[in-house]
Amino acid sequence: MTEEITTLTEQAPPPVREWPAHDLAGTEFDPVLADLMREGPLTRIRLPHGEGWAWLATRYDDVKLITNDPRFSRTEVTRRQVTRLAPNFAPRPGSLAWADQPDHNRLRKPIAGAFTVGAMKRLRPRAHGILDELLDGVVRDGPPADLVERVLEPFPITVVSEVMGVPAGDREQVHAWTRQIISTSGGSEAADRAKNGMYGWITDTIRARAQSTDEDVYSLLGLAVGRGDISEEEAVGLAGPLQIGGEAVTHNCGQMLFLMLTRPELRERMQEPGARGPVLDELLRHIPHRASVGLARIALEDVVLRGHRISAGEPVYVSYLAANRDPEVFPDPDRIDPDRDPNPHVAFGNGVHYCTGAVLARLQIELLVDTVLERLPGLRLAVPADQVVWRRKTMIRGPQTLPVSW
Repeated sequence: MTEEITTLTEQAPPPVREWPAHDLAGTEFDPVLADLMREGPLTRIRLPHGEGWAWLATRYDDVKLITNDPRFSRTEVTRRQVTRLAPNFAPRPGSLAWADQPDHNRLRKPIAGAFTVGAMKRLRPRAHGILDELLDGVVRDGPPADLVERVLEPFPITVVSEVMGVPAGDREQVHAWTRQIISTSGGSEAADRAKNGMYGWITDTIRARAQSTDEDVYSLLGLAVGRGDISEEEAVGLAGPLQIGGEAVTHNCGQMLFLMLTRPELRERMQEPGARGPVLDELLRHIPHRASVGLARIALEDVVLRGHRISAGEPVYVSYLAANRDPEVFPDPDRIDPDRDPNPHVAFGNGVHYCTGAVLARLQIELLVDTVLERLPGLRLAVPADQVVWRRKTMIRGPQTLPVSW
């Protein structure tokens, strides 16, 4: 047991707190999570679905420790029905999200080349062209326009589809499946239908590209299966979450642009030389990009953390949202401060499960914000801020529509 998490005196476990699925408007920080952060560095929670309760770590150092410690397993969760936000739970072999080392590196290797910095540099001109085409239509039609419908949804879908190798004719269907999968409405039957449809399509696509020489993800997976590096079942499980990843960019950018349109000082800072990176990093730290918490881990042995014994077999969640508001790391954490330096946020995760598509996401976010502000001078909300409609019954938060004028 590592010295840094050991303590001589153990405390009684904290009470189990119910954490219902709230529909939160705007960029409001989840009040339940805020209360849990005040209660202590380690609390216990019960979410709407699954069974039992789970530990929750909210402090930055604890979140980084747990996500780097092999004694906390993602794979073990696949054998359990732990308390969770999602109504259905059917993890697939091959999913990076549920893989521990050394399987994680084995699974990630076949597709790693599609998400390198070099690959993103090669993709950038094409991505910029896609975005310009979308904005050409917005400018041509004139104000008002819904940025979500016209730009923020189609752009990431198209870019991710290009990286993955989704044919143009299949993209709308694939997007419909991903939308249902990340939704908490419709129940488990609707989510299962969407998953079955998408994973069936992915299976057929990987099989069809077993001999492909292209560099898209489905071709790389088809080749890897053919070489015996990974099984077909693993390739399908690997591809699904990557395909869904474009949804996060849509809604993260929606929140960022909403903040810029309601806080003029942020837009002014974006115009200053060298300010774009720090502003976007601070917004990534600040925005509540998801509801509740993500994926759990299971303790493989007893671990004493912050005076509490986490027993072998008990589930543990970490909150990256809470870690990004830890006042010991981010002074005055609820304030948006583009001058925050350093800004070691964990918006893309940490450890072995750091987001595979982080470089792609950054590329898209930078292009979206820059190009929208440049192409639509004088951009402003077309409705009062409190009339912007926000997504409901979803795990990824963001505006459902973003009506603007310019």
